[in-house]
Amino acid sequence: MNIVIKAEVRIKDIKVSKDTITAHLTDGRTISVPIAWSWRLAEATPEERANYQIIADGHGVHWPDIDEDISAEGMLYGTPAPRPKPTKVNHKKSRVGP
Repeated sequence: MNIVIKAEVRIKDIKVSKDTITAHLTDGRTISVPIAWSWRLAEATPEERANYQIIADGHGVHWPDIDEDISAEGMLYGTPAPRPKPTKVNHKKSRVGP
């Protein structure tokens, strides 16, 4: 009889390059996704990418400068973050006077 135990996926360290987001996990695995999965990180400066906090006991990472969060499970099983759709703005001039 085999028993399968699902190990928790936790991030120990993370690196962001111009092409990839790479997470080093506490169990020794390394996972990587294309930087395009996070449009905020793709558009961030190297300094903004380097300023991160591992949160929730390794279950995720937060980049405070760009307000981005990525989870370890999201990297393993998820899909890219959608870019918000632009909203239509009505640019009619307001009338001043009577």
